[in-house]
Amino acid sequence: MGNGMLNMPYKPRSESLLLKVLRILNKRMKLTEDDQRYYQNQEKGYQGEVQFDRLTEKLQRDCHILNDLQLESNKSSFQLDSSLIFQDTYSLFEVKNFEGEYVYDPEYFKTLSGRDFQNPLDQLKRSKLMLSQILHSLGIKLTVEAYVIFINPQFTLYQTPPDLPFILPTQLETFMKKLDQKPSRLNQSHVNLADKLISLHQTVPPKIQLPNYSYETLKRGLTCCNCESFSVTIVGKKLICDNCGGEEMVTVAVMRNVEEFKLLFPERKITTNVIHEWCGVIDSRKRVSRVLRKNLKITGLGQWAFYE
Repeated sequence: MGNGMLNMPYKPRSESLLLKVLRILNKRMKLTEDDQRYYQNQEKGYQGEVQFDRLTEKLQRDCHILNDLQLESNKSSFQLDSSLIFQDTYSLFEVKNFEGEYVYDPEYFKTLSGRDFQNPLDQLKRSKLMLSQILHSLGIKLTVEAYVIFINPQFTLYQTPPDLPFILPTQLETFMKKLDQKPSRLNQSHVNLADKLISLHQTVPPKIQLPNYSYETLKRGLTCCNCESFSVTIVGKKLICDNCGGEEMVTVAVMRNVEEFKLLFPERKITTNVIHEWCGVIDSRKRVSRVLRKNLKITGLGQWAFYE
């Protein structure tokens, strides 16, 4: 992996279903203060993970990067934000995007304003144990190393015992350099392990808490793909944003809206009428039906037709 090439992840990261739905809800309804905070935390957590990905992708060492694994051991589900498979070690990382000043306590991180956050060490120990069980059951003899990465440069943790597997923002650069010095030559068994873990990955998360919403409470309409504004105008084949001037093909915008609808209402059938109403801004139903026909598979006939 020489000459500045990026070490592309063996399993790339994508937004969780939860975050995707929260993003849509955030633009289509007014979230309660609690839900708003919950959404911001999810968004922030994801941004932190993406920042760490930029660092792992720069590693020159031979290693497989697996992002965002949702696994199960003994009927309990656990999640690994980021994993690196090296020749002799499996390094797993819990990425935290905490910001501001905290005081270390074995049970809680306390903020100076008096809020408590669970010590991420608990989660880390649990993940490490469960991953070790899975590797053991697969007959894999890699040493498991586990770290909490504090990715945000604006993070301070007072009274941290030095022997904890915490990588603080000021230690991050040195830590990545050290990872990059691990002797590592991967062979087929490492590929098999990566494939096996990906096959065990649970695409449907265990249980997600969503704010309450219904079709009636949500704002309908096409939104700009850049600034998410609802004030958009159709000019010919394009959707133009009155707010930022962003342009998008109408067909692309409609399909983006169909995806949003599917995420929000997975049990509802996609029909021309439903999508025509959901998009709002498109005058003719024929146009909507053309877009759906071109991009999805049709089932049934006439007014009973729906798309998949």
